[in-house]
Amino acid sequence: MAIDKYEIVIGCEIHTQLLTKTKAFCACENKYGGMPNTRVCPVCLGLPGAMPRISKGYVELGAVAGLALNCNIARFTKFDRKHYFYPDLAKGYQITQYDIPLCTDGYVDLPMLHYPKDEQEGGEKFRPVNFKGENCIIENAGKKYRRVRIERIHLEEDVGKSLHLQGAHSYIDYNRCGTPLVEIVTKPDMSSPDEAALFMQTVQEILRYVRVTNGNLEEGNMRCDANINLNVWEDGKLYHTPISEIKNLNSFKAIREATAYEAKRQLEEFINDRQPFNAGFKVTMGWDEAKGQTVVQRTKNSFVDYRFVVEPDIKPFSVSEELIARAGSRVGELPEAKRIRLQKDYGLSDFDVETLTSTRDLALWFEEAAKGAKDVKKVANWILAELLAVLNEQRKTINEVNITPAHITELVNAIADKKISNAQGKTVFAKMLETAKLPAQIIKEEGMETVSDTGAIESIVDTVIAENPKAVADFKSGKTNVVGWLTGQVMKASKGKANPGVASKLVSEKLAKL
Repeated sequence: MAIDKYEIVIGCEIHTQLLTKTKAFCACENKYGGMPNTRVCPVCLGLPGAMPRISKGYVELGAVAGLALNCNIARFTKFDRKHYFYPDLAKGYQITQYDIPLCTDGYVDLPMLHYPKDEQEGGEKFRPVNFKGENCIIENAGKKYRRVRIERIHLEEDVGKSLHLQGAHSYIDYNRCGTPLVEIVTKPDMSSPDEAALFMQTVQEILRYVRVTNGNLEEGNMRCDANINLNVWEDGKLYHTPISEIKNLNSFKAIREATAYEAKRQLEEFINDRQPFNAGFKVTMGWDEAKGQTVVQRTKNSFVDYRFVVEPDIKPFSVSEELIARAGSRVGELPEAKRIRLQKDYGLSDFDVETLTSTRDLALWFEEAAKGAKDVKKVANWILAELLAVLNEQRKTINEVNITPAHITELVNAIADKKISNAQGKTVFAKMLETAKLPAQIIKEEGMETVSDTGAIESIVDTVIAENPKAVADFKSGKTNVVGWLTGQVMKASKGKANPGVASKLVSEKLAKL
């Protein structure tokens, strides 16, 4: 018996906290951290008689997420109870959505990843195979994308947080109970660990763009459960390994490493045990990052285990066309569409647009600076090479800088009009950041404006040539590089104010006549 090839099959369930002011079903503040168990009430603690109410903006933010991920929005939906026991689930059930989710049938297009034709891994051939057919490959503006289908996005509440201290004591912080979530459930459309990590990264970028979530992985604001199994071809026959669900992956590195490890583990298990595939059976795994391996947490057979029932305290409700229209207006242009447009409109490189669109605020800041600029590429360069370097050093965002896009526009135009040199531009830039003054004011106060008047520069050129007879003699003997040196002397004599182009031209003309 010999394995011909195998294929990794991955689907993701991404849980993302929403940026509502209050929790999902009560008036407690929706905020990360703080003193444990200080932002709780009878509703989020599930005390007898407490009645949940849908918080303002909760459904609308869910619709924004759905539209940003190309979903259809339900005009009628409801909440359900999902029953299971866990210490940090105060009520003994979670309010979620089961059979009528808010959003369905969406998709995310991922930039195509390239793989070698055959990659030796563990002694076996590993080749990600496009098991869905060519219709999953999408082309836009000359670029190819892999389409990952989204089955559903449903609303639900988060649970509390268990704290385990050195194995001696465990504590429960219920502050997170009731935090509004969306759960994004994909089809099993990903075929490599890298693709799964890229999917979560792309979803994080999109949802941050539409201001649905902070998406902070380190705070547990966004986390992923990865469902993975293998299709294995052995002697021409196709087999499937049992599905593992790896819970609570909170970094791109963890997704990549956990799914890669689990794929190898499942292949070894298949080779050794031939464990049969059971469509209703799933193993819940944890990721031990320190050991670099997955560990079994529990098993579950089906959704029947959760004993779903309609949430009796919240009536089923209609989603109005007005709400959907408001949600749509909040989506705006998404990152990849913006990158394609910026390249088309301004001829920027892949690196330029990737960086400039890394956040929505930065992209908007750049586009505002590009308006009225005589050289948009120079605008991009000043932002990428100078402004972002300062922000990174000071650990600030673009919204915290004390200059406006108009400062960069005016600076670029001053250089384009040869009012100042590039070197002087750096001085002006530093003064801008320090004082928030516009470039024109700084140039005037510092007496930096370039002199382009031919007569004034010619007088300086004549003086410099007269004071440097050796350079003139060198020029006559064929050493033409002295033109640059003499031009430098003219710039020095003019205190950097002479137009370099005019100065160089005059020096060349004067020397040629000698």
